[in-house]
Amino acid sequence: MSGELTNARKKLAGVSSLLKQQKAMPAVQAVYDAVVAMLRGSLMKSEREEFQELLDSTVHILNGDKKLREDYPLIINYTHGEEKVLMEVLRELLKELQEKVSANAQDLLKAMEKRKRDILEQGQAQIEKGDVPEAHITFNQLIREFKDDTELRAEIADKFIKAGLYSEALSYLEDALAHDPNAIFLYNRIGIVLRKMQDFATAEKYYIKALQLNDKDEYLYFNCGRLYYDWKKWDKMAEAAKKAIKINPSFAEAEKMLKFANKKIG
Repeated sequence: MSGELTNARKKLAGVSSLLKQQKAMPAVQAVYDAVVAMLRGSLMKSEREEFQELLDSTVHILNGDKKLREDYPLIINYTHGEEKVLMEVLRELLKELQEKVSANAQDLLKAMEKRKRDILEQGQAQIEKGDVPEAHITFNQLIREFKDDTELRAEIADKFIKAGLYSEALSYLEDALAHDPNAIFLYNRIGIVLRKMQDFATAEKYYIKALQLNDKDEYLYFNCGRLYYDWKKWDKMAEAAKKAIKINPSFAEAEKMLKFANKKIG
């Protein structure tokens, strides 16, 4: 018996163990692979009969598995000599199991997203009540659950920004940036928060870093110009507006910014 067929026998022997571990798809895949190996191999009559008996036993194990029956209620029929028919049945079963896995994954994602939304709303309500420490506890719990979600941290920061709680927002944005140092939108968001906090010099550093990552974004230059407006640095404001207009000549707000800056410069 070839190495491939020997390996196929080992796979059949492991089907029961896989099912006990609730690994239905690997179990069915093992039987499918074994049937394919049998059809490809050159077996003597005695070897073929032995292999068919193994398939008989394994198919019986599949049919007797309660969890598999829930996912695929049809009985798997196998007649010696009709391995190709069995192979097609197993292929269909694998397809059904894959679809169920995909559906379950989608359901899980929806449930996780709903939980995220619910907890975000809870934290938002706590901010609105003025219970900021409790909001922090709620949001930090959510971050622990979704620790790799940079967008979530930024979304939490936005809730504090809207409430005028800029220091709190900044801490979440800096945490998000630590997880994703190349996220340009975070540099921009931090720049906006620092501008509102009137920490103009630090805000400028974040905008410069963002523009080092992407110097083709007219809105970055425009927001930088707004920083210079608050900072009353008219030369820099004009330069930022010019760069925004160079990228997007129809950027009307940047045109207004440039005219205003030039008027201030005199």
